[in-house]
Amino acid sequence: MQINRLFEIIYILLNKESVTAKELAAQFGVSTRTIYRDVDTLSLAGIPVYTEKGKGGGISLLPDFVLNKSILSESEQNAILTALHGLSHVNANEANGALKRLSTIFNKTAVNWLEVDFSDWSYTNDFFNDFKVAILEKRVVAFDYFNADGEKTFRHVEPIQLWFKSKSWYVKGFCLTKQGMRLFKLTRVKNLLVTDKNFSERDLLSLPENSDSKHECPDTTLKLRIYPEMTYRVYDEFDEEDIEKQPDGSFIVSTTWPEDNWVYGYVLSYGEFAEVLEPQHFRGIIKEKSQKISQRYNERSF
Repeated sequence: MQINRLFEIIYILLNKESVTAKELAAQFGVSTRTIYRDVDTLSLAGIPVYTEKGKGGGISLLPDFVLNKSILSESEQNAILTALHGLSHVNANEANGALKRLSTIFNKTAVNWLEVDFSDWSYTNDFFNDFKVAILEKRVVAFDYFNADGEKTFRHVEPIQLWFKSKSWYVKGFCLTKQGMRLFKLTRVKNLLVTDKNFSERDLLSLPENSDSKHECPDTTLKLRIYPEMTYRVYDEFDEEDIEKQPDGSFIVSTTWPEDNWVYGYVLSYGEFAEVLEPQHFRGIIKEKSQKISQRYNERSF
């Protein structure tokens, strides 16, 4: 307890020019005599703490004091502060407290180099933070889950890790319902409950891995012509080496995706501003789907 109190006293003195022994004694629930013994201990340890008697006096540190920098190099101090700043953006309250304290101790101001918002423009639930709590506290979660075909199942899962891949968040965990490792897409999770039931770590190397979000369809290499009206999407959604800009301002894009309803919908999301050039069967599918869309609009009137 004394070590923790000594550290807290240093932290307080780094933030205040002067503090009385009475104030410190009240904060820590000890006597003023104990506080003065702490001051002597700090002085013997080489911390430049001193006391001034009389009105306006108190316990203080020399103005330019910072903890011994030989413990950590300048670059190591900066690396720690930078890492903590990044961690603070995943709602880690502990990181915010550590960042504040170490910034004071190192006599540095952490550079606000990162701003992270894990939600998109429409996805407003707080499942990311709920899963984070469940992972850190090793608590079983329960939720409804919709697979790629829209089938709904109820799952009990031991969450292990949050993944960000291909513009989407996933949670990896041991599914107690299916008795195997699974990967769940967060946007397909509904009615999440973090239970009070704790779980122990498993030997992950011995477990076969499967996924309820993994594509099982064959890959197809597409060649698309995308017109200038969709320029902003071309550079947002494709790698530069897959893009060939044409003299008329359009783009020829080559990409490989699993062929399923998702990719059909993705191509159709470009509306009139995209055309499938290859393969021929895919071009036929998009043409057929476009005709069905047109037919439905022609048949229905409100």
